[in-house]
Amino acid sequence: MGETETYTITGPDGDEESFELPAGLVDVLSEQGERGTRVVSDVVVQAMAQQAHVIVHHSEGDVPEDIAAMNETAAELFEERFGQSLEDALGHSH
Repeated sequence: MGETETYTITGPDGDEESFELPAGLVDVLSEQGERGTRVVSDVVVQAMAQQAHVIVHHSEGDVPEDIAAMNETAAELFEERFGQSLEDALGHSH
């Protein structure tokens, strides 16, 4: 296995989870001068917003109201962070 870098996420209740990524991958994904932690957190926000979207819009059956509300909040947070709507980023709307 090649070299790795360790990143750690801390939850609101203080629990932590560490994970390894290939060394240099975050640098490849970053823009000049961008902090690696910002790149990793951008990917997390993007992935969570996409997953919420899939649960609400691409699952069979009704979705509970609280999960639909989480999806709306995730989409709003995505737009605040990236300056474009999640619908635009995904290339489709519902």
